[in-house]
Amino acid sequence: MSSAEHQPDQPDQPDRPDQPGRPADVPAPPDPWKGLRGVMAGTLVLESIVVLLALPIVADLGGGITWVSGTYLVGVALAMILGAGLQGRSWALAYNLGLQVLVLIGGLFHLSILVIGVLFLLVWAFVLILRGEVKRRMDQGLLPSQRLGEAGR
Repeated sequence: MSSAEHQPDQPDQPDRPDQPGRPADVPAPPDPWKGLRGVMAGTLVLESIVVLLALPIVADLGGGITWVSGTYLVGVALAMILGAGLQGRSWALAYNLGLQVLVLIGGLFHLSILVIGVLFLLVWAFVLILRGEVKRRMDQGLLPSQRLGEAGR
């Protein structure tokens, strides 16, 4: 038999749909944490936009934007945007909650920043509840992606 002839038992041959159980036939199950990471990244981006939109309020209604307050608020907003890209890290949730503390501290500059911090603290509390629910369902095998694998057996 020459090397150009087809040998179906060779592993270097492309996967065929008529051979069940091959890696190409079984797609990887969806990652349940991927959606939660997206929610956290989106929340950080939205919060950074809200903090930046509060700058004119601090400038007009507060004592004005000082070098310290402006740098602090812009720095926190930039850290949030940076953090949105870091949600795949194991320490991302601690980073997110640390940023939330920084926003609450920003309430020292103006009451509106404190209100933003409290509102987004509620959002992050809900994200933590969602995270716990996903973990609970994952541990119990109740996620739709986990049940799909059982239906095909």
